[in-house]
Amino acid sequence: MSGVRLLVGTRKGGFVLTSDEARRNWQVQGPFFAGWEVYHMAASPAAPERIWASQSNGWFGQVVQRSDDAGRTWAAVGNDFHYADGGPADHLFYDGTPRPFEFTRVWHIEPSPSDPDVVWAGAQDAALFRSGDGGMTWSEVAGLRAHPSAAGWQPGAGGLCLHTVLLSPLEPERLVVAISAAGVFRSDDSGGTWKAANRGLSSGGVLADPDAEVGHCVHHLAAHPSRPETIYMQKHWDVMRSDDGGWNWHEVSGDLPSDFGFCIGVHAHEPETVYVVPIKSDSEHYPPDGRLAVYRSRSGGGEWEPLTRGLPQEHCYVDVLRDAMAVDTLDECGVYFGTTGGQVYVSADGGDNWACAARDLPAVLSVEAQVLA
Repeated sequence: MSGVRLLVGTRKGGFVLTSDEARRNWQVQGPFFAGWEVYHMAASPAAPERIWASQSNGWFGQVVQRSDDAGRTWAAVGNDFHYADGGPADHLFYDGTPRPFEFTRVWHIEPSPSDPDVVWAGAQDAALFRSGDGGMTWSEVAGLRAHPSAAGWQPGAGGLCLHTVLLSPLEPERLVVAISAAGVFRSDDSGGTWKAANRGLSSGGVLADPDAEVGHCVHHLAAHPSRPETIYMQKHWDVMRSDDGGWNWHEVSGDLPSDFGFCIGVHAHEPETVYVVPIKSDSEHYPPDGRLAVYRSRSGGGEWEPLTRGLPQEHCYVDVLRDAMAVDTLDECGVYFGTTGGQVYVSADGGDNWACAARDLPAVLSVEAQVLA
């Protein structure tokens, strides 16, 4: 019988939750790296026992950890993250004075779907790194920061973070990344050259030019592996959709109670079924009316239904961050999300019903789901 492993990164360590295929009862392991922020944990599709963790601390800096036995033991791997030569020497503060690029942390780890030794890392400030030797050495994909607009990139509230890396299983040379608050960028030559992919995004009231090529605060991207041309976006205001791999976008917020949020997910077997968690506003980071709800669209956006059964419907003031939603690939698709209140919620039926798999954890930063044979 198969089961599910959830990898949960939090403000004070990483946790591993496991269950059988019924996904009713969960065993919790951890915390790993207790007291450290674990921004992201990810499993290698090509080596199921291999797990990566981005461990960060304001005093001791950034460490990437790797486990080859499903989290029983860990080893710090190569952490020599330096910006490559050839990118812009600096970018600008809001007053126009130069601000140097600085490496702060790894926000997101994206293992290759086919090679266990290849892994990508999205970092702050606005850099993409690649390792081809199991994380022992890392090289910056320098072409991204060589984009002509890079000198003017500005940080979002969380920093100038490269938080999303989409790999296309159908076109291995394609990379799509998102940077807050620069926007979406796409490469079709394994990262050698990049183009901005933000046409149709609008940030009126934030940017002097609301239709600027870059400067848009993108919170997260999601795509179904069988349809990488269709990409969904949760933006700082607006839920968006692209049907041409990111070149053009149109809004699909429809009847959502708020189009502000951080996370977005796609059903494992239904590429037109999308999930978001609306947050009241950019200044009030909690669900509208204090009622926690996941919203689902079965039509690729536009028309949305609230999914609330099993979720708190009064006095709930948690947030759900950008990497804190995941789906599994079981026949009955499971949907998962974690909150800043330390709860991890599970739906084993595509969102119709919810249960709490863990509570009272530290604030959840990320959730990833892995199906076990």
